[in-house]
Amino acid sequence: MKKILLITFIVGALMPARADEGMFMPFNLKQIYKDMKAAGLKMSYKKIYNAKKPSVKDAIVSLGGFCTAEIISSKGLMLTNHHCGYDAIREQSTPENDFLTDGFWAMKTSEERPIAGLTASIVVKITDVTEEINAGLNENLSPDERKLIISRISKELSDQAMEGNTYKAYVKPFFEGNEFYLFVTEVFEDVRLVGAPPSSIGKYGGDTDNWMWTRHTGDFSMFRIYANANNESAPFAMDNKPYTPKHYLPVSIAGIEDGDFTMIMGYPGSTDRYLTSRGVQMAIEKDQPSRVRARAEKLEIMKVDMKASNAVRLQYASNYAQVSNYWKYFIGQTEQLKRNKVYDKKKMIEDNFVNWVNESPERKAKYGNVLTDIEKAYAVIETYNPTKVYFYEAIYSIPYNQFLIQHGRLYDELSKEEVDQAMVDRLVDFYKKGADETFKGMNMPTERRLVYNLLEMYVAQVPKEQYSEELISLLSNHSKDLEYFVNRNMDISPFGGEEKYKEFLNKPTVKAMKEDRLFLLMKDLMANYRTILSKEELVKANDQLDNANRLFVAGLREMNPDKKYYPNANSTLRLTYGNVGRYKKSDGLLYDFYTTIEGLMAKENPADDEFIVPAKLKELYNKKDYGRYGQDGTLRVNFISNNDITGGNSGSPVMNAKGELIGCAFDGNWEAMSGDIAFETTFQRTISVDIRYVLFIIDKYAGATNLIDEMTIVE
Repeated sequence: MKKILLITFIVGALMPARADEGMFMPFNLKQIYKDMKAAGLKMSYKKIYNAKKPSVKDAIVSLGGFCTAEIISSKGLMLTNHHCGYDAIREQSTPENDFLTDGFWAMKTSEERPIAGLTASIVVKITDVTEEINAGLNENLSPDERKLIISRISKELSDQAMEGNTYKAYVKPFFEGNEFYLFVTEVFEDVRLVGAPPSSIGKYGGDTDNWMWTRHTGDFSMFRIYANANNESAPFAMDNKPYTPKHYLPVSIAGIEDGDFTMIMGYPGSTDRYLTSRGVQMAIEKDQPSRVRARAEKLEIMKVDMKASNAVRLQYASNYAQVSNYWKYFIGQTEQLKRNKVYDKKKMIEDNFVNWVNESPERKAKYGNVLTDIEKAYAVIETYNPTKVYFYEAIYSIPYNQFLIQHGRLYDELSKEEVDQAMVDRLVDFYKKGADETFKGMNMPTERRLVYNLLEMYVAQVPKEQYSEELISLLSNHSKDLEYFVNRNMDISPFGGEEKYKEFLNKPTVKAMKEDRLFLLMKDLMANYRTILSKEELVKANDQLDNANRLFVAGLREMNPDKKYYPNANSTLRLTYGNVGRYKKSDGLLYDFYTTIEGLMAKENPADDEFIVPAKLKELYNKKDYGRYGQDGTLRVNFISNNDITGGNSGSPVMNAKGELIGCAFDGNWEAMSGDIAFETTFQRTISVDIRYVLFIIDKYAGATNLIDEMTIVE
């Protein structure tokens, strides 16, 4: 997934961004405010983002850097997706207290569970520092010189922003390095699990319904931010208090209708809207099929063992969900890139760009080689892509392999003529602290099959000229029996079991590590991967591509100066607006904008783990006991809108025209899986859980009225 522009095209010009397209930076909403008002917004843009006064942005949280959450009470209560909290819920689960299966609800704050390592980050302010950074740059700089200068100035600006406060600050590039912005954030370290429905609600539909509409998933979980006595970030401590936010979102249960205004704020991770046709070609033909192949193999191995053992299911639940999510994503994106003819649309944009460039000698001098340079760069990058993809997908992403690779530093230290014992002791202490958690997440029989099958795939798919020396040596002796090689070395390895590993750490020796050829192989594959990535030819190609992309985007913006551009997503705070609405699928069927509990019950299948309905939910359904959360005798579950989101937006608040919470975004639809590369106006939809279903589950299903009482509910 890399970079592109908008798709709608007229000969000679690109169309302005539509009201439903765009991940806009919230500090600069003036450019789209009229369009937002026309779409139905009923509040000032200054109430959405304001660096000096409380505003909506103060309630929007980057959760762990991988999801979004929103603050919904004056006591720091947060709402996000169930799949965003999945790993935290799994970590708190045991076979005896299986919160993944049964759900978890803290009826008082003392029951809330601290989640080690999980952070909550809130933007304090965003500043355009393009002028400051560009002052140190010129077109004669080499790629390395340019990077060093940008890094130096960025650090200086960040350091200045953090003087005399407890904030964190960083600078990020936008528009492929044509603009730069400074972000000042407050990062909270004490985050605690408050509530989560059972997976039969929070993950209802599972992999089958993932990326699909219609949907009936209660995809939410709840956390709380804690702070010290001064309401500032602090490490976990029993005397920390619930955080008092500058702003929290009121919750509206007034309901939504077709055409209603919707606004989403969050932290979208990555889009590639400026990707060229050459990048689309590589994604379709090379990159994504490789990732799908490796992930399908991993999923099949994990699935068998997870079905056979409840303990193994808990061990691999989070890993399986992560692998599966993007396995289906890559399948869908490839299919929709082809169906939506994205390659052809990109070529049209590029042809128009070339015509514009050729109209002027000055443009030809500046932009004339851009597309040629991109083509040359991809030719090199594509050569080394198999090693890059399969090292990650087939080697490093396997837990046991990663575990082995992490001990490379210890091996290097123990191999020195003069061993630095202090360093060895520090490393051993580090490994000991993580040992219990490491083995808690691995089932050795499962790991053996993962290691062997994916190693075999790596050997088959990576060009022989890119093999490491240790792999070449291994294949000369074990080419027909890799399974025996893996099993034998895991049998004798000091890393092959928790008890053996802890004994090894009490007296680590390089001899024991050398006897484990699998460890040596993984260490060598890691080194080979780094060698490949640092090859001069590849480094130059990546630099050439970065520079050409920067010029391409600069040229597009120069070509259409009146266009309302927005940068690719990069895990920074963004806003997208649109409307609730039906849509017609590629099969020609018109689908409504919401689903109901009747549809949920119609999907029930007690023989399928993905479609089990909890007894309590069935009881409430049969009694039609929906309380104030029902509408017209039913209970709405999910709804769709034409907002522009991607991964990282999971958990983002869907707000109405007044900035009140009406839903929690959790997915996109299959027909628009190419959306990270090209927004599809006709098909693109955001799938969200209706906030009334969330409150119904908290209140009626879980009986956690303590949480309902915290919120400001607007009827």
